[in-house]
Amino acid sequence: MCKIYAKTKDISKEEWLKLRKNGIGGSDAGAVCGLNPYRSAMDVFIDKTTDDISDYDNEAMKQGRDLEDYVAQRFCEATGLKVRKSNAMYVHKEHPFMLADVDRLIIGENAGLECKTASPYSADKWKDGQIPAYYLAQCYHYMAVLDMDAWYIAVLIYGKKFKYIRLERDEEIISNLIMIEDEFWNEQVLKGKMPHPDGSDSTDEFINTYFCTSTAEKSIPLIGFDTKLKRREEINELIDKLTTEKKQIEQEVKTYMQDAETAEDSNFFISWKSVISNKIDTARLKTELPDIYKQFLKPSSSRRFTVKPITV
Repeated sequence: MCKIYAKTKDISKEEWLKLRKNGIGGSDAGAVCGLNPYRSAMDVFIDKTTDDISDYDNEAMKQGRDLEDYVAQRFCEATGLKVRKSNAMYVHKEHPFMLADVDRLIIGENAGLECKTASPYSADKWKDGQIPAYYLAQCYHYMAVLDMDAWYIAVLIYGKKFKYIRLERDEEIISNLIMIEDEFWNEQVLKGKMPHPDGSDSTDEFINTYFCTSTAEKSIPLIGFDTKLKRREEINELIDKLTTEKKQIEQEVKTYMQDAETAEDSNFFISWKSVISNKIDTARLKTELPDIYKQFLKPSSSRRFTVKPITV
C-alpha cells in the first residue's frame, strides 16, 4: 500500500506549494541529480530553504496542465488501459524526504502514468524511444515513493505525434537516486549548506542576497582559485572577441538593410524598426529640481565584485 502524506483534492494552490517544501518531489529529482537543463539543484535548495511560495509558471507549463486530461485520454485509447487520479501526495515509507504527487495511477496494474507535452522543436529528444533524462528521474522517483513495478510516460508532441513508453522498475537506478536525494536533503537542505555554484541566475541572486553586506576592512587570503581566475581572464578575452565579431555581423546586416524595416530569407527574419522611448533626464532633474530629485531617490545596497590581476 502507498503511504499518503496528504490529501490534495480540496486544498488550495498555496497549501499545495507549502506541502512541496517538506521534501523532494518528482519534478525536483532531475534537478537534484543535475539532469534538468532548465532547473538546477540550487533552485531546489532555494525553494526548500526559504519561505517563498511563489510558483514559477509559463505558457508551456500552463498548456501542459490544461492538456493533461487529453494526454491521459489518448493513452487509454492507445493502450486499452484505464487510469484514475489519485488526489493525494505520497511519501516514501523509509525516506520521508521523498514525496510524490502523480498525474495518474493505472487501474489493475502496480504502475502509474506521467503525462507530458512537447514542442515539435524538441521532438528529437523523444525519437527512437528516448526520454529526456530529467523525466526518467521523475518516473523512477515515483516508482520508489509508491513502490511501483513500472511507470508509463505519455507525450503529446504538438501537431506531430502522440507516443507512450513503459519503464520497468530498476532497483539499481532507484537505489542511486535515493542515495543522491538523501545526500541533498539531509546534508544540504537540512544543514543549510548550499549546493556547489552552477553559474545560473538563480544562484547568483541567492548568493548576492545571502551575503548581501561586507564587513569593513575584513580581508582574507585567497587560496586555491588561481587556476579558475586565470580561466576567468581567458573567458573575458574570448567574450570581448566574440562580442566584437557579433557586432560586426549585425553592422554588416544593418548597412545592407539601410532604411528597410525588415529583411528575410529562407532561414532568417530580421526586424530593425524605429522605436521611440521616453526616458527621464536625471542629470537635468538633479540640477533644476534637486529637492524633487532627492524625494524620489531610492537607496539600494549591493556588493561590487571586481577581479584585478596583480602584476609583479
